[in-house]
Amino acid sequence: MEAVRMLTNHEMDSTSPMACLLIRQPTLRRKIKLGMLAALDQRIAIRYNMPPMTSEETPSYLTHHLALAGRSDTLFTDDAITLIHDTSRGYPRAVNNLAVQSLLSAYADGKSIVDETSARAAVAEVTAE
Repeated sequence: MEAVRMLTNHEMDSTSPMACLLIRQPTLRRKIKLGMLAALDQRIAIRYNMPPMTSEETPSYLTHHLALAGRSDTLFTDDAITLIHDTSRGYPRAVNNLAVQSLLSAYADGKSIVDETSARAAVAEVTAE
């Protein structure tokens, strides 16, 4: 973050040679608010906080990604999607990670569809320390 601050510091009063998008995980906002990053915080012109997906949006999100991959039929059961959504709290990256791990778990078990059992195995794998 200090490097980003230094890049935005160059001739700041006369020109603005750099534009940057900071796309964050939930912790980035807290980091930027730290005293040592106050100068960077002051240079952020526009802020937008995208909330997590709702329980209605997560199935659509997964369906969209599967369609992009060429899959149009059902690949996740409703129970599996609910578990993925609840565990990920609707954050897209977490949904992606759990969905991929669920697909791997289903494949390893010889299943053609991701059910709640495969999703639970994925949750255990992803959240294990």
